[in-house]
Amino acid sequence: MPITGIYGPDDFANRPQGQTITHVAPARTGPALPMPSLEWTPEVERATAPLYERLKHVIPPIEWPLMAPTIHAINELKRARNAVILAHNYQAPEIFHGVADIGGDSLQLAVEATKVKADVIVQCGVHFMAETSKLLNPDKTVLIPDSRAGCSLAASITGADVRLLREKFPGVPVVAYVNTSAEVKAEVDICCTSSNAVQVVESLNAPTVIFLPDRYLATYVASKTDVKIIAWKGACEVHERFTGDELRAFREADPSVQIIAHPECPPDVLAEADFTGSTAHMINWVRERRPKRLVMITECSMADNVRAELPDVEMLRPCNLCPHMKRITLSNILESLLTLGEEVTIDPALAERARRSVERMINLKN
Repeated sequence: MPITGIYGPDDFANRPQGQTITHVAPARTGPALPMPSLEWTPEVERATAPLYERLKHVIPPIEWPLMAPTIHAINELKRARNAVILAHNYQAPEIFHGVADIGGDSLQLAVEATKVKADVIVQCGVHFMAETSKLLNPDKTVLIPDSRAGCSLAASITGADVRLLREKFPGVPVVAYVNTSAEVKAEVDICCTSSNAVQVVESLNAPTVIFLPDRYLATYVASKTDVKIIAWKGACEVHERFTGDELRAFREADPSVQIIAHPECPPDVLAEADFTGSTAHMINWVRERRPKRLVMITECSMADNVRAELPDVEMLRPCNLCPHMKRITLSNILESLLTLGEEVTIDPALAERARRSVERMINLKN
């Protein structure tokens, strides 16, 4: 069913000015630990050899001695701090395969964040992911190595915008993609990810649903359900840059190539893809199909992470990097563990409301 309406900030004359998404103030707590040695030694080489065996297809041998000492130090500090590292699929391979304890898409990380026994969670992803981990683990210390790691989708909408939508469409339930701030999550009925968006929308048993903030994911959901969708004018700055013409050029060069795409892409891109799904669904598709040549239409670090696991799959990459994800580096992960900064804190009253919408998603029965 086509989108029945799409709204944005310019559509509300009485929209409060100067509103932004909530960014929690970074907090430093101690005590800080001393900086470990970052020399390439025989001990470091032995300790990191199993990791490089996994990464050798995506990290050149000449680069490994520069990365391995920091990776080794981070893995040692995790034990000292009783910390766990969560990494999104878009993190660079040296983070995703080198130091992360849990990797995955937004839904996987949201669920796994409720199970960790560590005292400290280091979120290697963007700010809204760290907020979500804090919402689900209010008694744990949640760190983000760089609090400037934002998201164009999260930045596109505020809690005030949600309230204006509710005034315009009274009684219509509101679904928020997890790519939103805690402030926005506090104003909606339930969250979703790209993995479960259609299921979440249909679970509300409503003829019309407000779906925000990604206009392209909303369009994809609308094509899969009879529920009428009212959308917001947000978009992912990585996925919206892909075009159908790009994909057709790949097919013209090699008709046998397989193309899979994320539903945050524009409709003309999805129309050219052999498969559309979340990052987790895309990875599972590759594991099952093992195509000879593949184009992944999403943030391009994920292609490296998949190739590290499946080196027999040749990746043709139209490389759109997320500048926010790339703010997370081995160096600032190390710094985060040494100083326990930057700590994510959320106002308890706001957190309680936001937590309900996330937990309702997690507890949704399949």
